[in-house]
Amino acid sequence: MEEFITDERTGLRYELVGDYYLIAGEDEPEGRPIGIWGQRHLRYIRKHKTSLYAEVLTTGKLNDYLADLNEQAEAMLSRLVKQLSEKEGVMEALKAENQMLWVQRMNNIRSAAMEIVANDLIYC
Repeated sequence: MEEFITDERTGLRYELVGDYYLIAGEDEPEGRPIGIWGQRHLRYIRKHKTSLYAEVLTTGKLNDYLADLNEQAEAMLSRLVKQLSEKEGVMEALKAENQMLWVQRMNNIRSAAMEIVANDLIYC
């Protein structure tokens, strides 16, 4: 029996696994994940930057563009959270002394960092 066969009617490719033919997986690896920042930017460019959206969509670079932007946003967010927590003095010592205060301050820092990322990368 052949290891791979292709159904001529449907064009599906099947792989021999044991005694059965199962649909073969994709040869191409899946695209990089877009993430929350990429999805937000996608909604923004669809609505407000239609020429940019049309350009990256028609050239086939939309997924890579959004995945790159998402990676940049994640890196910027983590860098900002670290810098702001150091600046505000929110360290592990505070976490050991007063956990609720530490959580409150870290939530404020994270929210501020998310606003900065959104304004600088996503909605511009």
